[in-house]
Amino acid sequence: MLIKVNDKNLNDVLKRAVEVFNNGGIVAFPTETFYGLGVRFNKEESLKKLYELKKRPEEKPMPLIIGDRNLLSMIAESTNKTAEALMDKFWPRPLTLILKAKEGMSSYLTAGTGTIAVRIPGESFALHLAKEAGFPITATSANPSGIPPAETADAVMKYFGEKIDLIIDGGKTAGGLPSTIVDVTDKEIKILREGVIKRSALEIV
Repeated sequence: MLIKVNDKNLNDVLKRAVEVFNNGGIVAFPTETFYGLGVRFNKEESLKKLYELKKRPEEKPMPLIIGDRNLLSMIAESTNKTAEALMDKFWPRPLTLILKAKEGMSSYLTAGTGTIAVRIPGESFALHLAKEAGFPITATSANPSGIPPAETADAVMKYFGEKIDLIIDGGKTAGGLPSTIVDVTDKEIKILREGVIKRSALEIV
């Protein structure tokens, strides 16, 4: 099902999307960069279905988004001062942090690394959705692995068709660069992917 979202129906669409998550479904939604694919973080069957849908290599972990830093305790063992400083400066924005995963996290989220990737997205439908959900959701890009990420709901439909339970059409996303990914499991940060937020900005912090 495809729903166009606007200011008037935003709350209804958010509630509908959370309902789909809770029922084990997959939702495609616009983020501040591209369209993302979301499932509830602790529904193993949904995570498996999403992996298979994207044909994602098993060694690639699945990133999460949250609407509030308090939710980190659901997925991360701990944070350090470096991580906290980056969160203070760059959340909510497209900065994905790699943290030590809480024990028992799905291997679809960690890929056996013992770490978890998470961000609070910048101003976008994704941020409203993460806040409404109140639990972590995946935000892997809406494309089969190796294909360019979708910037429109039409592109999502072309890639996956009826295999997505709910596609939220928020118009064309900004596109451009993806989120920056930074490993903050140690005191020294490791930039794994330089995206929207530049290395120089991170190094100042």
